[in-house]
Amino acid sequence: MIAETVCSAVSAAGLGIAAVTAYRKRFLSAARIAAYALVPVGLVMTGIVGWVADTAFSPMAWAGFVLLGGAWLMFTGTRAVERRRGGTRKERRAARGSTKQDAVAPAASAPSLGPAKRPAARPAAAPRAQSGDDFSDIEAILKKHGI
Repeated sequence: MIAETVCSAVSAAGLGIAAVTAYRKRFLSAARIAAYALVPVGLVMTGIVGWVADTAFSPMAWAGFVLLGGAWLMFTGTRAVERRRGGTRKERRAARGSTKQDAVAPAASAPSLGPAKRPAARPAAAPRAQSGDDFSDIEAILKKHGI
């Protein structure tokens, strides 16, 4: 009974604020405020407020919420531990049992995975061209494009 009265008062106050906002020619904001103001009355009319009030004062409901919270904590805790360890037991065994030979394709001559033995050789730096050569390249490009 008290919850219904409070929800009705909140809705009336919200509709009053929406009316003042509409008077100030801010119709979009007034419509949004009115929509929010009608939610508490709608919840009372559907019976959700009564259900919540009955649930809030029920020790059995609180025990259920505690059990649900504990189950959620256990689920997230086990998932975090599983991620930290690197997967399920089957996945860890498969990773331990695999060798580098598994990474070689049947027709390949060398393994496709693994670190390279030495870095690839860099191409030798070309000697610096004279500044006249640089401009001749640019001139050729400009002529090619008709500039």
